Amino acid sequence: MTSVRSDRWLRLDGTTNTRDLGGLPTSDGGTTAFGRVLRSDNLQTLSDDDVRRLVEDVGLREVVDLRTTAEVLLEGRGPLRAVDGVTHRHFTLLPERGHHTDVFAVEEDDAPDLPADWVETILPRQTTEDDEGEPPAVRAYLGYLHHRPENVVAALRALADGGEGAAVVHCAAGKDRTGVVVMFALAVAGVPDQEIVADYAMTADVIDDLVAKLRDSPTYAEDMTRRDVASHTPRAETMRRLLELLHERHGGPLGWLDGHGFVAADQAALRARLRD
Repeated sequence: MTSVRSDRWLRLDGTTNTRDLGGLPTSDGGTTAFGRVLRSDNLQTLSDDDVRRLVEDVGLREVVDLRTTAEVLLEGRGPLRAVDGVTHRHFTLLPERGHHTDVFAVEEDDAPDLPADWVETILPRQTTEDDEGEPPAVRAYLGYLHHRPENVVAALRALADGGEGAAVVHCAAGKDRTGVVVMFALAVAGVPDQEIVADYAMTADVIDDLVAKLRDSPTYAEDMTRRDVASHTPRAETMRRLLELLHERHGGPLGWLDGHGFVAADQAALRARLRD
């Protein structure tokens, strides 16, 4: 029986999948702390009241954005970009074409000179031949780890080094790219696998509203309508299988992190951020 708590949800006008990583049990009998790290879907449609609540009530000071540069360019600047004291960091987990693959270009007054086919790379699906026998979602997640391991680690390091205040990590839906980064963060905090799986699966509770929101955006509408809601719904067995593969191949999430440069000191800093 899972002990994931429903009061972890943060109900905002402009998002449908925002929740706190606090309140999760750890293997040593503790719990993760509230108000340190949030996970979310796209923040582009936050209302003025949402921004006020996040900055003043939650104490948000850092945004870790896992979207591609194409997504950021198409969606435009979100309202949190205009807030002094909120730092934005970008670490795409998907391969991008061309040379303009840095979100800082988006912050310039003029759009960068992107290659003609740049829009085709909004949500590329890539994995390795060795994983062709795995379910599509598992293959996609393994693709993040194969193609952009440095950005998985960089996103976690940003969360660890964020300083005072809360951080939010997000992508478009807050379930796939965000789910993988959050999986590693919770593993570092000592949250057992079954609770990580349960946290991942919570997005299914809001999937109808989440898909409806993304369908309203020209950026994501085609991807949302091409498949039915069921195919977008996260399943516990997906995260369970990813964790199984990490244990088989690397000795677990911490072994993968250690092998990719997120060593004991980094893990200790992130653990301290997520726990009292």
